[in-house]
Amino acid sequence: MQDLKEIRKRITTIDENLAKLFCDRMDLVAQVADYKKRQGLPIYDPKRETAVIENGIAKLQNTALRSYYSNYLKSVMEISKEYQTDIIKAFDCKEKVNDCDEKNSMTIQVHLGKESYDIFIEEGAIEKAGAYFNLNRKVLVVTDSGVPKKYIDKIFGACLSCGEGDDDAKAVKLIIPEGENSKNLDNFKVICEKLMDEGFTRKDCIVAVGGGMVGDLAGFAAACYMRGIDFYNVPTTLLSQVDSSVGGKTAVNLCGLKNIIGAFYQPKAVLIDPLVLNTLSDRQFACGMAEIIKIALTSDAELFSYIEKESASIDIEKVICRAVELKKKIVESDEREAGHRRVLNFGHTIGHGIESVSNLLHGECVALGMIPMCENERLRARLTAVLDKYGLSTSCYEAADEVIKAAMHDKKSEGNGVVTVRVKEPGNFEMTKLSKEELLKAYLEVFI
Repeated sequence: MQDLKEIRKRITTIDENLAKLFCDRMDLVAQVADYKKRQGLPIYDPKRETAVIENGIAKLQNTALRSYYSNYLKSVMEISKEYQTDIIKAFDCKEKVNDCDEKNSMTIQVHLGKESYDIFIEEGAIEKAGAYFNLNRKVLVVTDSGVPKKYIDKIFGACLSCGEGDDDAKAVKLIIPEGENSKNLDNFKVICEKLMDEGFTRKDCIVAVGGGMVGDLAGFAAACYMRGIDFYNVPTTLLSQVDSSVGGKTAVNLCGLKNIIGAFYQPKAVLIDPLVLNTLSDRQFACGMAEIIKIALTSDAELFSYIEKESASIDIEKVICRAVELKKKIVESDEREAGHRRVLNFGHTIGHGIESVSNLLHGECVALGMIPMCENERLRARLTAVLDKYGLSTSCYEAADEVIKAAMHDKKSEGNGVVTVRVKEPGNFEMTKLSKEELLKAYLEVFI
């Protein structure tokens, strides 16, 4: 007789496979919804449902389970119909966007049921934010002192234009100091107090214009104010475009720990304009490339090869679209980081430790944090060559004990260890729990 623990272990394995199959099925359901919307077909198709049930039961090996399996299929189809309904509603909300010039544009849909939203990627998109966002209401534009004034003015002007003729529509601007140190509870309070002072209600919204710090801070305020108001994101750095603006993670730092207080809160839409990167410094651009390299190394060998081998300047819009597509699929499969989404933490465990004790930028620390998590010298050599190519340091001189101590305080820590993501070859990763001693050893093998 099998041990209960072993049986449960096998059930867990089956559940994990079912979760993947469920995501694959819902991806196809989304395509069905797209087709039905464009062809004007109804969501409910009784003949199709009957055929699915009959076909499923006919292939069932254990006939005693027929009634249970029939009920299972019915529940799956109810979920599918609900998902199709949500997707079609999202299509309807985009009709005014479809009237815009769609040349050289791409819309990526993040399918999260009622929390679904669109990511619009288009050169010059910042010029027509009013077509992509619902700004005909009170809008608080949150930005920071490092964002070029012309980008702030474009978004603020769109809010003012959309609010014309409506007494309840008003645009308010709030500029906070630039830098990661501004992502704190004090500035969270500043945003909430501004919303209260200006009489914002649940029907109003926040628009974040800036990098990851602004998006995280403004998104967290949106999640908390009146238990949630609408939030739009206009990322203006490469790092925020390909990473922090996608996935609904909002947070502030506290006591030297990054993102330790926060919430999962999805935006209503994200607007990515590759042209804003023209004003980005080389250092900030390199930080964004670190996040692209991260997701390519774990999830797309072809993208990593392109980044690695491209001798001339890369097609940055193509790379942004691919990186966003990869992240959105991961988020769809695991919205709240219960499992697969942890792959996005590649480089972040030791990286966050380095960031806590140094003056380096987030992307620079992620780049360094990836190196010890490569499982062989050959891959480390390939990675360091790519990091060098894009202007990212591959040497770290921070005290090992201090780095690992900070890493062990990371929110990914579990008991006496921390879950790390390790890569053996591009496109393949595994999650491993490492103790403090093992993490220290990995750091020392590379940097000391």
